[in-house]
Amino acid sequence: MKYIVLVGDGMADYPLEELQGKTPLQVAKTPNMDYIAQSGQVGWARTIPEKMAPASDVANLSILGYDPNKFYSGRGPLEAANMNIDLKDDEVAFRLNLVTCGEGKMLDYSAGHISNKEAHSLIRDLDQQLKTETLRFYPGVSYRHLMVAKDLTPSLLKVKCIPPHDITGQSIAKNLPRGKNADFIIDLMQRGAKFLEHHAVNKVRVDLGESPANSIWLWGQGRRPAMPKFEDKYGVTGSVISAVDLIKGIGKLIGLEALDVPGATGYYDTDYSAKAKYGINSLANKDFVFIHVEAPDEAGHNGDLRAKITAIERFDQQVVGELLSYLKQRSDFRILVLSDHYTPIAVRTHTAEPVFFALCGQDVPKGQINAFNEAAAGESKFIFSQGWQLMDYLIKNDLPKGTSLP
Repeated sequence: MKYIVLVGDGMADYPLEELQGKTPLQVAKTPNMDYIAQSGQVGWARTIPEKMAPASDVANLSILGYDPNKFYSGRGPLEAANMNIDLKDDEVAFRLNLVTCGEGKMLDYSAGHISNKEAHSLIRDLDQQLKTETLRFYPGVSYRHLMVAKDLTPSLLKVKCIPPHDITGQSIAKNLPRGKNADFIIDLMQRGAKFLEHHAVNKVRVDLGESPANSIWLWGQGRRPAMPKFEDKYGVTGSVISAVDLIKGIGKLIGLEALDVPGATGYYDTDYSAKAKYGINSLANKDFVFIHVEAPDEAGHNGDLRAKITAIERFDQQVVGELLSYLKQRSDFRILVLSDHYTPIAVRTHTAEPVFFALCGQDVPKGQINAFNEAAAGESKFIFSQGWQLMDYLIKNDLPKGTSLP
């Protein structure tokens, strides 16, 4: 039996006036996701538990079958796992964004989606400038990096930090870290900004008319989590495919193989087909594959409607379509497609409502819904109030008490 989970990060959205009251998914050409909806069941899952922030780390833990209320400890340590940073008990990892600030506002949470080469130069030099016996800085992918602090864990865990993609265009001063000991984080961010402002990389970017990475933003801190292995939980081996450290880090922590795919960028230009190809190849000797595509989420954060529709269509054609072609000659499979959360164009950040999914394959009865979009899914009464239980149904065929197929 083969199990495939395909996540179009943030592709769910709200109706838009410029689309005559439709959503990007409703106007995008998605014959393959529609086929899954027509062939099986469409339902809803609350991937963001109540009172938790609508973040990708929380949502993807849910999708992979892990209750965030029990296992979530912060975004930083999940990304650290993929970067092979072995966090000790007295260490806390922060996500560090390279950002563009100006006129007292957050102008760009991604510093113009800075290249790896430029970003690595900045982070290496920042580490030389700010590191101490208790602080280190590690380069990641594009604008996504890490800071690890030692011996300061209890105080730092309680600081309230806001993700930079939640405050695009907003005041920096009103969104700085808050709480006891927040001054330590604020001081680091200010010192980082002072150093980066005059860095040679940023001088070149300004000359080229690109957004400078003129500040750092620290958030998502936490300790290394302890989670049961996916194979112990579900009895299957598997792999995870993504361009971002967060998803690959979760995979490594739960014992899935995190595959590195050439051309996977985490942005609009990612190689969709390569992700599908690597996923298909991994199923030759594994039972499960989880393929994550970041591009729709990035388009949502950027408020870029055209890019979001294009990303959805490429995800449908080059990822979902290629996996369905691979499965055409077999019957022993289940395939699930969904967003992890909404990233609406209108608000340019994540929102916390339940997401809809489509699932088809062996022993999944055919329902009555014929399209994969928000409006069509609104007819479904197949609901998982705790999103992590959806994986139990996918692999074990277990439904939560009180839940039944339509």
